Parts: sequence; C-alpha cells; structure tokens
Amino acid sequence: MQRDAQPSTWPRLLLALVAVGTLVGFFIYPTYPNYDSLYSLIWGREILDGDLPSFEVYRGPTEHPLALVFGALMSIFGEGGDRLMVFATLASFVALVAGLYRLAAVAFTPLVGVIAGALLISRFDFAFLAARGYIDIPYLAFVVWAAALEAGQRRRGTPVFVLLTLAGLMRPEAWLLVGLYWLWYVWPRTTPWRTRILTAALAAVGPVVWATVDGIVTGDPLFSLHSTSTLAEELGRSHGLSAVPQATWAFLTSLDKAPVVYASLIGLLLAVALAPRRLGMPFLLLVIGLATFGLVGVAGLSIIDRYLLVPSLMVMIFAGVAFGGWTMLADGRARTVWRAAFVVLLIGGVAYTIVNLNLVRFRNELDFRERYRADLINVLADPAVKAGLRCGPLSTPNHKLIPDIRWVTGLSEDEVIARSDDSKGDRIDTGVALYVTGRYALLRQAFVTNLDATETQLPMPGFQRVATSGYYGAYVRCPG
Repeated sequence: MQRDAQPSTWPRLLLALVAVGTLVGFFIYPTYPNYDSLYSLIWGREILDGDLPSFEVYRGPTEHPLALVFGALMSIFGEGGDRLMVFATLASFVALVAGLYRLAAVAFTPLVGVIAGALLISRFDFAFLAARGYIDIPYLAFVVWAAALEAGQRRRGTPVFVLLTLAGLMRPEAWLLVGLYWLWYVWPRTTPWRTRILTAALAAVGPVVWATVDGIVTGDPLFSLHSTSTLAEELGRSHGLSAVPQATWAFLTSLDKAPVVYASLIGLLLAVALAPRRLGMPFLLLVIGLATFGLVGVAGLSIIDRYLLVPSLMVMIFAGVAFGGWTMLADGRARTVWRAAFVVLLIGGVAYTIVNLNLVRFRNELDFRERYRADLINVLADPAVKAGLRCGPLSTPNHKLIPDIRWVTGLSEDEVIARSDDSKGDRIDTGVALYVTGRYALLRQAFVTNLDATETQLPMPGFQRVATSGYYGAYVRCPG
C-alpha cells in the first residue's frame, strides 16, 4: 500500500469553483431561513429587546443555544438579517465540502476526498438545507472538521474539543461525540489530572448551557427534550426504536441515493481488506452516527432524516473509496484495472447525469421561497390589513407562517395565532385572517400535517377580503 503525494493545487481550484458557484446562487435565487432558523432570529431579537425568548409557542421548534446567539447577532441588521443568515449557512456548506474532502484525503487519498466532495455537491438535499438556512449545515461542518483535524493528528486536543463543543450547542447528538472523544483523549494514564478536568468541563458545556437556558426561560431544564417528544407525537411523526431499522435504510438511500449506498458498502469492505488502519475517523463517525440515530428512537424523538446526516456523509467517503481507492495501491495490475474501471464508471456516471438530471423541482422550490416572501410582505403592507390589526390578532391556517409573519412585522406571539390552535378559538373572531392560495403554497404552508383541517382555510363569517397577492388573501373583521 502507498499514500499518494501531497495534493496538488487542483482540489483547491475545485473548491474555489464551488465557492464562486455558491455565491452566484445566493444572488440568483434569493431564499430565506426555514421555520426553525426564523424562530432563532425572532428569539434573538427578543433577547436583545430585554425579553425572555418565546420558546413555548404553538408547535415551536427546539431551541439551539448557539443558534440563539447567532440569531441575536443577525437580528441587529433588521429584516436583512434573514438573508445574512442564509449567506452564513451557504458559507458553512462550502466549509463542509472542504472538511469532507480533507477528512477523506487524510484518511485515504486526495482523489477519494475529491470524489466524496463531488458526491456531497451533487446531493441536492444538502445544498437545499443550506439555501434554507438550516443549522444542520454548520453543525456538520464543525463535526467533519473536528474529525479531519483528529485524523491528521491523533489526540489533537483543544481544536477538536472546541469544534465539538460548538456542535454540541447546535445539536445534542454532538454530546455523545465530545464525550467519547474525551474518554479517548484522557485514556493514557500519564494525562495530568488538570488536563482531564479542564477538558471534561469543556465537553460538558453543551448539555450544561442547554439545560441552563431552558431552565431560565421555561423553568424546565429538560424543556427541549420534552417539547420535541410531545411535538413528535402531536404531528404524528415516526418515533420509537421500532421505527429505526426501516427508517435508517430509507433515509440513507434518500440522502445518498441507492447506487452511492451500495458503492459505500463495497468501499467499506475494500478499505477493511486493503487498508484497515485507514478506516479511523470515517468508520467511527459512521458507527457512532448510526448508534445515535437509534438512541433518538429510544428517546422518543422524531425519526427524521436530519439525524442521519453525519452517517450519510461517511457513506460518501466510503463510496469514494470504491471509486478512487486504486490510488492507495502500488503500481501494478490491480491498480491499472481498478483505475480503468473508475474511468469507465466516471464517464458513464457523467453521461447518465447529463441525460437524466432534472433540476425543475429544485428550481421550483427555490423560486417559491423567493416569491412567497415577496407576496407575504406585499399583503401585510396593505393599509387595510394594517388597520385590521388594530381590531384583533392576525390568524394563519396553522403554525407554518407564524415565524415569517412575526419576523417581517415585529408582531409578538400573542398578536399572531394559528386557527388550528384550539386554545386560541375565542380570539379569531376579529382582526386579520390570512389565507393561503395556490396548490404549491397550500401543500407547503396550509396542509403540511394530517392535523391541518380544511376548516382553517375557509373564510370565517363576518370577515371581508381586503387584500390579495399571488399566494395569499387577507380578510378583516372589526367589531361594531
């Protein structure tokens, strides 16, 4: 076996192209943060205003301490803060591509790294998460770069602890990673007790800060765990250990696509047979990620594909081994045959992609996210709608549009309510009632769960239509 020489400049050039393409996409397709990230902006703004964040809102998302800090920072820039948040997430996506390349290149070879990075770029689910400002992308960047640093130097220490601690302030799955890393780091008996204590304190930052924030705001240090479990049951999402096995395969084939998953199985076997000592961090992250997904089921949380994002990235690395692992071999017949097969598969894969690539759905989603925000702002800016807000709250079909409305208008949680919320039934008889129009918007903002009844989209008695836009209609009723 041999390790290739240090990578040339061409991987850097490819990464520069990815960065430029991402920047161009940011301006061509203006998108906005998703539901969870919008609440981080709103909660951050509330904190800056000297108020406790409104965690206990109707169908509210789970809070993430680092996202709160970032949301507060972005809210300083006013309404433009949401676009800045998307920009930061897209930048994190570029960092993630670089980190995945680095991890695969250090563990195996630069070509394996390039293939893994290319697979990540071609999996549009990840790019779409970035375009909607999901915190999963910076979380993944922290985890992958921590693994890359550790793969380059065993027991790297402080940089790895810092990255995993930041990840643990974004998603609790990182607590297991940082805990296991601490055990690995302090395992030698010669490790000073002072080092053990300091690194243990750093590893504990995530859960301690999370529980402290929840306790201060809601009085329940485990509020995030309880609310997430309750919401999973309310929305009818799969949860529990029994849902894990089938969901694991379904989600991985959805995120990576079946050919990549099958290739990763071959790549894993090849890596075990040819270079078991190189498995290292990619294999550990794969196993720990799958185990964490099982623990999510045990905890009764929602079984969603976002909990398998780390393992799905490792699948790309092992698929890269299947395609480019010949670079680990010394010159000879096996290397020549494997390289020839790789070239054939590369040409065939590129040709197949060119023929079958369909970006219509992806483009439609991006276009929708640009248009719906403009339409929402237009209808809310109508003078008659503003006048109607003096008569009562603004009601929406369900929870989906509430953070968008609160962010662009500055209205409080009591001033924007959902008609699907039974506890607010006595408050929707006056004020402004917002309705969603158009099939595309209805499926994404009005009927997003089995709990969204048709009645929430029927105009209420006594309300008069005062404003419309492409996706919305506003009705007003004032007493007297």
